[in-house]
Amino acid sequence: MSIEQEITCWGLIGASTIASQHMINAIRSQSGHDVLAVMSSSQDRADKYAQEHNVKHAYSSVSDLLSNPKIQAVYISTTNELHYEQVMAAAAAGKHILCEKPLALNLDDAKAMLTSCKDAGVVMATNHHLRNAATHRKIKELVQAGEIGKPLFARVFHAVYLPPNLQGWRLNKPKAGGGVILDITVHDVDVLRFILGAEPVEAIAMGHNADLASQGLEDGVMAVLRFDNGMLVQLHDAFTVKHAGTGIEIHGDAGSLIGRNVMSQQPVGEVILRNEAGEKEIKIEHEDLYVYGVAAFCAAMRGEGMPSCTAEDGVTSLAAALAVSEACQTGSSVIIESPLV
Repeated sequence: MSIEQEITCWGLIGASTIASQHMINAIRSQSGHDVLAVMSSSQDRADKYAQEHNVKHAYSSVSDLLSNPKIQAVYISTTNELHYEQVMAAAAAGKHILCEKPLALNLDDAKAMLTSCKDAGVVMATNHHLRNAATHRKIKELVQAGEIGKPLFARVFHAVYLPPNLQGWRLNKPKAGGGVILDITVHDVDVLRFILGAEPVEAIAMGHNADLASQGLEDGVMAVLRFDNGMLVQLHDAFTVKHAGTGIEIHGDAGSLIGRNVMSQQPVGEVILRNEAGEKEIKIEHEDLYVYGVAAFCAAMRGEGMPSCTAEDGVTSLAAALAVSEACQTGSSVIIESPLV
């Protein structure tokens, strides 16, 4: 029996930076898993990417990759407007699917993707990596254990500078799903839902443009969300801020949890608990966010539990991000209906 037949083979739909920097290693870190193929719309790019990352097959079409019978799972990291058709095709081909956020550009498409994967009997998950951070998992644990009493407010500051190598469609292509809201705000919502165990129900927001983005896209936003447990949450997201640092704060009637440098792809950051006894740093055992998420996805493919971030989570975070975008455009409060009812 060949090595290819003995292992679970993955295909990469999108020869992306995130795949090269994080996901290929995360997949190969799982026992019995490897990346067999990569697809790019450019055959030349696919060939070079495959050679660089020791991937056997390189394709220039999704259908060619999906027709490879050895591929059992795909990781989709193309531009946002392509996710819908690619997920639908992968589901029809019987492949398990780990898809980057946002799942789609509208809720109808996102819900159709979810339905198609259920009908096909394949596992679908959303690659919201931040909920996999040891810092956020510890904050969730402490909130749920009552360490800060009743949660009342939260703040997320996720204003960063978009690296030049990631600039491009995120800044100038609305039809590709560019802009800070679908890139960063959607992550914030997922982290908050994960930590709080609550759902956003209302949004107000103002967008900002510091001339980095164009074509009507926001490169900064401030928003306030109301959650169904009564909490108010403030979000500050940007592509244009170089030195602010990132973080999350959860404030309750008996204490506060302060996370610093935690809205990161890297396994870094610290968590502080403040209450009437004073302030103490919480011990964090950091681990690779992507390895953690891929491990949960691989277990789900084996029928062992759920992905760390399900397709349903991806649909719900998208609904809130779209509400923030609508609030920016209209200047009005936007009610967030549950997209899965």
